[in-house]
Amino acid sequence: MKHVRKIVSFAVVALLCLGAAGSASAQNVEVKTHTLKNGMKILVQEDHSIPNVAFYVFYRIGSRNERPGTTGLSHFFEHMMFNGAKKFGFGEFDRVMEANGGSNNAYTSQNLTVYQDWFPRSALDLIFQLEADRIRDLSFDPKVIESERGVVRNERKVSVENNNFGILNEQLWATAYIAHPYQWPVVGWDVDIVNWKMEDLQNHFRMGYSPSNATMVVSGDVKLEEIVALAEKYIEPIPSHDPPPQVTTQEPEQQGERRVVVRKFAQLPILMVGYHVPQTNSPEFYPLQVLETILFTGQSSRLYQRLVDKDQLALFVAGGWDWSFDPTLFDFSVRPRAGIDPAKVEQVLYDELDRLQKGGITDQELEKAKNIRLAEFYRQMKTISGKSNIIGTYDVFFGDYHKLLNAAADYAKVSKEEVQRVAQKYFTEKNRTVATLIPEAPSPKAQDKK
Repeated sequence: MKHVRKIVSFAVVALLCLGAAGSASAQNVEVKTHTLKNGMKILVQEDHSIPNVAFYVFYRIGSRNERPGTTGLSHFFEHMMFNGAKKFGFGEFDRVMEANGGSNNAYTSQNLTVYQDWFPRSALDLIFQLEADRIRDLSFDPKVIESERGVVRNERKVSVENNNFGILNEQLWATAYIAHPYQWPVVGWDVDIVNWKMEDLQNHFRMGYSPSNATMVVSGDVKLEEIVALAEKYIEPIPSHDPPPQVTTQEPEQQGERRVVVRKFAQLPILMVGYHVPQTNSPEFYPLQVLETILFTGQSSRLYQRLVDKDQLALFVAGGWDWSFDPTLFDFSVRPRAGIDPAKVEQVLYDELDRLQKGGITDQELEKAKNIRLAEFYRQMKTISGKSNIIGTYDVFFGDYHKLLNAAADYAKVSKEEVQRVAQKYFTEKNRTVATLIPEAPSPKAQDKK
């Protein structure tokens, strides 16, 4: 399905044993680079094992680059970029790509908008034409804009307003942040969606989709020389514009626990807790990744064992943190069982975090978490799509794709003491925001509709 927001960066995987050969092959992936005259950065990873190509374009434009009144525009353009341009009109992008054996997808986050194309190498020239057309000459047809405005409003209604997890998550972030733009939702506030003006759209597209604001990553049956030749032919003539203004707002240090309660019709309550943690390029990235795995991954994880299995207080528990340019949230989501007070679940959650902070983790937990993380890392590196994604993600968030070549070593260096230290540092009462959804009976209007 197209137009999906990326929520987590790593999938949950089974524990795998990693041989030295697998480690070496992942570390020796060669990436070749080139920068076009208009500023677009190109990363190419040649893999001639199959005659296919994975083509990703990372635009450094997301909801953090919006402001009150324009929230949701980044997500809106994720939709609009498939709705026609000068050479390939309405509906042609998907039709032409699929007719040539390709497929595509896209996602918007707080930080990025990313476009993904997968296709046989025989369609390489055509894909460059398609991408150049929508970057250079995207259509701003008022009828299409109004139609798509309705689509994203409906998406907001389905994913947030009529979704108990969505609305509570939105309130968690809106409460945890008082200054930084992470406080508003990626899909945008409905009142803003209704009131976007044509000038707002044009300005946002101009700054966000400038070639100098993008990184292209191509992996598969290609050579650097042919990618550069095609990019110089189709992409380089597209002029660049000023990038989005730098986000200089820093969220003030939280001075005490914050709480928000949502009361609406629901079958069961929901509990969400968020703690402020650093951005991706922090030295604490790898310890926090390991900590997330220990807490959430699999039925032997700490929180599953305590909340779901042992005490049988919850139907499930999930959480973690995502890649980000600025300090973000490490969050916990719990669905209590029927008849269980969410306050009791909350206290047991804190008891378990306190046990980790005071007692640390075992050697076995540390080794298992590292293996899970490394297994997923290497599994991504086995496919051309995975390589394009992870190469681009590391390059954009760390500022240098070379950082991924040291990922195995960086995971290996994480110690039990580091994991305990970051838990002690961030999982504090002063640093947390708590959001609780309390079920209510349906309103009389809702009952009348039945």
